[in-house]
Amino acid sequence: MASRGIKYVDCYGVDNALVRVADPAFLGYFIDKGVAAAAKVVRKAYPQEKVGVFVRRGKGGPLTVVEYSELDQSLASAINQQTGHEKFKSLIARSSYHLAEKKIPSIHGGTMGLKLEQFIFDAFPYAPSTALFEVPREEEFAPVKNANGSNFDTPESARLLLLRLHTRWVVAAGGFLTHSVPLYATGVEVSPLCSYAGENLEAICRGRTFHAPCEITF
Repeated sequence: MASRGIKYVDCYGVDNALVRVADPAFLGYFIDKGVAAAAKVVRKAYPQEKVGVFVRRGKGGPLTVVEYSELDQSLASAINQQTGHEKFKSLIARSSYHLAEKKIPSIHGGTMGLKLEQFIFDAFPYAPSTALFEVPREEEFAPVKNANGSNFDTPESARLLLLRLHTRWVVAAGGFLTHSVPLYATGVEVSPLCSYAGENLEAICRGRTFHAPCEITF
């Protein structure tokens, strides 16, 4: 990539319905900081949420990500009284792999197996410098981890988070909404051809009324 003149690589989670691909604000922050790597972060919804967390390995050590399954759950909700941030210890493993339990089909039915995994964030400890960019969870994080019918992180819950975000964009741009079902269960979707993050919608939305659910496009 370097020989082709590529300076930056933007990676993102495909299971996040609100991901902003090539976010100019994030890329600008990354370039302005002059660091080797950067990542977006959001605050956890609750201490036991099944997401990885950034930690610093030892005093002055590198930033890295610890998977939720590797956290010491007895300390997962401990709070640093000086900063208000969570503090915890993690399982220090000298393996370059993350161990995950997976159901494996077999002639005797499903059985549990152990899978050795590696993730994109495993590269962070090798970066000489890293910056973190915190973003509003309700604007940029709608994970899809489970099938519809589960209690959280489903395609349906991600869809509603996207509709609610775009509804706020429309209202902020001077638009109005009508709806035949409760608004918490519906909303509008703004085409990415119209707006990337809610900008420049006034000409389309100001003074207009949209009946949810609907798509707003050119």
